[in-house]
Amino acid sequence: MTGPPDPDASQDAEVVAQSLEEPELFARLYDRYAPDIHRYATRRLGAGAADDITAETFLIAFRTRVRYDTDRPNARPWLYGIAGNLIGKQRRAEVRALRALARTGHDPVAESWAERADARVTAQSAHAPLAGALVGLSAGDRHVLLLVAWADLTYTEVAEALGIPVGTVRSRLNRARRKVRSALGADPAFTLDTTEVV
Repeated sequence: MTGPPDPDASQDAEVVAQSLEEPELFARLYDRYAPDIHRYATRRLGAGAADDITAETFLIAFRTRVRYDTDRPNARPWLYGIAGNLIGKQRRAEVRALRALARTGHDPVAESWAERADARVTAQSAHAPLAGALVGLSAGDRHVLLLVAWADLTYTEVAEALGIPVGTVRSRLNRARRKVRSALGADPAFTLDTTEVV
């Protein structure tokens, strides 16, 4: 989990705008968000790809910052959107890793960062049946589910990151949760409420 909201995040748009004249200011966004983007990329693709995804995310963000919508004060969803697009390009590697986890039950990714990760996510990700359930989701449904579960993005932030309506986020998340519960044989009586106050 990422913890309480960063009060400086509301100034991200200002940082991006100022970085057009003073490029070194963009480093503030890197310092603020790179660890979270790296953790998310690690969970999706493994430690080897996470460094590249993180670096490329911020390189693309820096190069395209002139197009950033300054009406959005928080850059977090924008950065996750860029990272998600890059991860999508490596989707086949992710699916192979999830299939291997489903077969073996061994998750080397979780072991490499278990001390820094949320214990709940680590425990859940170490289960072979969950990996098998994730493989069975469409790319869009899996992406929404993992942005909520692993990156702690709100529905609104996921919508911004993926450029889709909040209603689509809700329907994809609902569908993904339903499919995962079904694949895991979960009793609906023991599932969490899927509503969220936005």
